Amino acid sequence: MKKLFISQPMKDKTDEQILQEREKAIAAAKQKVGDDVEVIDSFFKDAPHDAKPLWFLGKSLELLASADVAYFAPEWHKYRGCKIEHECAVQYGIATIESEE
Repeated sequence: MKKLFISQPMKDKTDEQILQEREKAIAAAKQKVGDDVEVIDSFFKDAPHDAKPLWFLGKSLELLASADVAYFAPEWHKYRGCKIEHECAVQYGIATIESEE
């Protein structure tokens, strides 16, 4: 079973929208990988109230380090954090899957 990291834009989205997109990402990743996946939880529900974007990015990169594959949700290329996560995945040899939407 592969460990899956999901990179997705979250700015200005509700928790419900984020979770729905994650479900689509999991299904797409399972199809691409051809097996079940263990999802790395990168949705920080209990983040500090005053957390800055770099705090989230730092935590995300820490989780990305344990991934076998990273899925990049629609419009990932428009967001700084997602672009940095993508570059790190590529540079450190983590397989990537980009949304086809």
